[in-house]
Amino acid sequence: MTVLDPKAFLTSIFDAAVAAADPERTIRDHLPARPKGRTIVIGAGKGSAQMAAAFEKVWDGPIEGLVVTRYGYGAKCQRIEIIEAAHPVPDAAGLEASRRLLEKVQGLTADDLVVALISGGGSALLPSPAAGLTLADEIAVNEALLASGAPIAAMNTIRKHVSTIKGGRLAAAAWPAKVVSLVVSDIPGDNPALVASGPTVPDTGSREDALASISAYGMKLPAPVVAHINAPAADAPCPDDQRFSRNEVHLIASAGVSLEAAAAEARRQGIEAVILSDAIEGEAREVGGVHAAIAREVATRNRPFPKPVLILSGGETTVTLRAKGKGGRNSEFLLAFAIGISGVQGIHALAADTDGIDGSENNAGAFADGSTVSRMRAVGVDAKAMLSGNNAWTAFNAIGDLFVPGPTGTNVNDLRALLIR
Repeated sequence: MTVLDPKAFLTSIFDAAVAAADPERTIRDHLPARPKGRTIVIGAGKGSAQMAAAFEKVWDGPIEGLVVTRYGYGAKCQRIEIIEAAHPVPDAAGLEASRRLLEKVQGLTADDLVVALISGGGSALLPSPAAGLTLADEIAVNEALLASGAPIAAMNTIRKHVSTIKGGRLAAAAWPAKVVSLVVSDIPGDNPALVASGPTVPDTGSREDALASISAYGMKLPAPVVAHINAPAADAPCPDDQRFSRNEVHLIASAGVSLEAAAAEARRQGIEAVILSDAIEGEAREVGGVHAAIAREVATRNRPFPKPVLILSGGETTVTLRAKGKGGRNSEFLLAFAIGISGVQGIHALAADTDGIDGSENNAGAFADGSTVSRMRAVGVDAKAMLSGNNAWTAFNAIGDLFVPGPTGTNVNDLRALLIR
């Protein structure tokens, strides 16, 4: 076995996945033609500021613009203004950013070009409540969605029906200018209309779909929100709307591409790699248990993959909040995984969000191995109790196994890497 330091190896795998989604390289490969008129750059998401900085480097022509990103995720730009706002729960700065983005695309002509730099996280960063609703209503919707356990597609279908900017409405406001959307996908299945709730990319999700998800996941939303979604005024533009007829959408980075890069890096270091899927969804702790069963099978029976091997998966799990602990979907996945492999030697794992932040703390995820649960027990931490209390961050912090790479400048969803030696 050539791997001497599992944590260093797993970190290099994470780095390779993130590098494959590097904004400068991916944007250069998808530049639109220069227009006769103005070029306006807009954007939203946890990777949008780095995308803006990259666009400035590679664009040969005059530009102006505005993008919004999460607090602490800014980048230095010369011509594109960067606004920072709250994520995962919207705030007044995001409300002002949404207003200014809509204002930025007013009064354009057919000779103008709008370049939209869209990445995951944009849903929370673009609060823009529909008529009759308030920022407090939109915050309540977001909090209910985050606690519901609903998949991201269902969440974003609901979000776009209470907004004046999501569901293609920002692109519609730019008409008759051409809008070219450069999208970094953090969505299982890579539907660009669902990334950041599709401010520039409409989809077919309807009010009826939104209402069905609200019912299915038992969401408690403010009465004005429910009344609005029940009214025709909530309808979002359809993809065949004339205002989108000249637009282009380019998926410039995704989980699938990053997982392939991670697998290639493992093979370069002498470890065979397999990819389970780039679109795994479900309750984080349950997905963790399934991954643990696969890892145990390999470790103890050398099947279905021979050792040594790196097992990779991507996608976006969800967490149904049962308590008010500190955590995130990756750390919760990994705590369940650690419980499932407790005492089994030769297994090392990293689960992390490729944007660098998992949940509300400053870690992207955490590391785990067969000794994780016993090491927690040694410092007075009950792993199962922590999992029950949605307190995975506290559990991993107690043993120094949080993974804190800082903001990465991109966002292609979660990376789960399981090394079986």
